[in-house]
Amino acid sequence: MPIFVMRIIQPANKMNVIDSLNSCDKTAFSFEVLPPIKGTGSTKLFSNIERLMEFKPKYINITTHHSEPVYTDMGDGTYKRSTIRRRPGTVAVATAIQHRFGVPVVPHILCNGYSLEETEYVLIDLQLSGINDILVLRGDRCKEGSARCKSHAHAIDLLQQVNRFNEGFFIDGSPMKERGERFTCGVACYPEKHEEAPNLESDLMVLKQKADAGAAYAVTQMFFDNEKYFAFVERARAMGINIPIIPGIKPMHRLSQLNILPKTFHVDLPVELVAAMQQCKDDAAAAQVGREWAVAQCRELMAKGVPNIHFYTINAMDSVYEIAKTIY
Repeated sequence: MPIFVMRIIQPANKMNVIDSLNSCDKTAFSFEVLPPIKGTGSTKLFSNIERLMEFKPKYINITTHHSEPVYTDMGDGTYKRSTIRRRPGTVAVATAIQHRFGVPVVPHILCNGYSLEETEYVLIDLQLSGINDILVLRGDRCKEGSARCKSHAHAIDLLQQVNRFNEGFFIDGSPMKERGERFTCGVACYPEKHEEAPNLESDLMVLKQKADAGAAYAVTQMFFDNEKYFAFVERARAMGINIPIIPGIKPMHRLSQLNILPKTFHVDLPVELVAAMQQCKDDAAAAQVGREWAVAQCRELMAKGVPNIHFYTINAMDSVYEIAKTIY
């Protein structure tokens, strides 16, 4: 009978994200990926990650997606309600990536769409898998009518649940018999303010609350004007927010993004970038402009000594590869 041997690569160290970044003598590289759509397998995901391993990422983020209600017209005047989660498997994907590539992973943990009990089970599963870095997020609002919206209202509430878990207590208040390794939490921040915040000052106060509650670092929403990032960091420091604020970069690669990105992510596009994109005849030319703009952004950020640049690779894996090849 043949014997099959599974080769598992353990992470080179058990340092958390902050310790790993502190060990770097130059700006670190990291990126975010999505779990595969249900039924599509992991081949393409692992192939994409393999390409980016050339640049020695310090960590890889894995997004999380909650279930949503879907109504199907039955053709007789009635509708069938079902719940669909198109990208399941964040914990499994995170575990597979960490063991396959030997790189620390940072799965996203969401408020919306997950009950307190479900969140606790996720934390237990991650801890058992040896994953102790997480990114704590509120997440997108659930669609109206979803019964799964009964969860934490804000990321700060979810962060407090993780804190209690780290202290060795379940959500019902009962103590753990054996407390595992503590989770290190990152959070999100918005150089151009969160869409629901009345102003940047109040949005910064939310970030300060999260930092005071133990968030170890913050990763920004995508931005295309470095001055907005630098001004945001300066204001954060003036308010006593001293955690690392990691810039998140998303290269533009399609002409349609001139309208989609500002509408979806509530970011401003610089006049010069818009003018250059409008001169493009097709998406290939737009992708080239997007890469050149992102390279210029990254070089300035690196010159200013940012500890890490985090790339949003969704639908832009080729562009991120070319950018990383240029600057690292």
